[in-house]
Amino acid sequence: MDIQKLQTLSQSVRDNRTFELFVVSIIIVSALLIGAKTYSIPEPWMMLLNVLDVSITVIFLVEILIRFVATADKKRFFHNGWNLFDTIVVVVSLMPIENSETAVIGRLIRIFRVLRMVSVIPELRTLLNSLLRALPQLGYVLLLMFIIYYIYAAIGTTLFENINPTLWGDISISMLTLFRVMTFEDWTDVMYETMAHHPLSWIYYLTFIFLTTFAFLNMVIGIVVNVLEDEHAKERAEQEAADGKVSLDQLAAEIRELKQMLQAQQNNRN
Repeated sequence: MDIQKLQTLSQSVRDNRTFELFVVSIIIVSALLIGAKTYSIPEPWMMLLNVLDVSITVIFLVEILIRFVATADKKRFFHNGWNLFDTIVVVVSLMPIENSETAVIGRLIRIFRVLRMVSVIPELRTLLNSLLRALPQLGYVLLLMFIIYYIYAAIGTTLFENINPTLWGDISISMLTLFRVMTFEDWTDVMYETMAHHPLSWIYYLTFIFLTTFAFLNMVIGIVVNVLEDEHAKERAEQEAADGKVSLDQLAAEIRELKQMLQAQQNNRN
């Protein structure tokens, strides 16, 4: 089998829906295996799990080799960040480090194999790419949120330090307390404690919750949703362009066939 046929075969396997579902199922089994190893398991079963772990790693290695062979430009295979991530995780997982000083690192690398679900499923890649694209816009929102946090933490330390130093002793502790308030973790207990000394302190909490939980978090969600819609629109445009190119290629092929038929008929007449 020559290289071109091997590449064509690898492309057909890579693009096969059944193969994709098989890889996803192996990733799920790998995730369950990681969870199973956190329990106290008898030694015979642990040996079986280790054999299963090695088998899963070998399957991942074969899957990466198929994707590598299916790539037309081999030099650009590792230009894709997900291909590089998958390769590093699988190669490190193959190293026999269970009884070495780096055994903890090896186990951690195996945990990251679950992230291969993102590299395999296109919808998850789209979602993650949207989150990464939204980071520059989210940065300004988070900066403004931090400023609000800092101001309210300074006010809280100034007003409530004598009431409960554990919650309002300094600005860093006050920021942790405000995070508790923002996540609604028994925040009313904190408010009622200060209201016993400052009856109008409820204004402090309600304005903070409105600015952070209702305003800023909704802004974050809105930015992510907008970027996600743009990403989907970009994918649809690329798909439509690809479909249009295929249609043009088919039309060109049909025209060539008609020309050949007409030329053949003309030759027969002559």
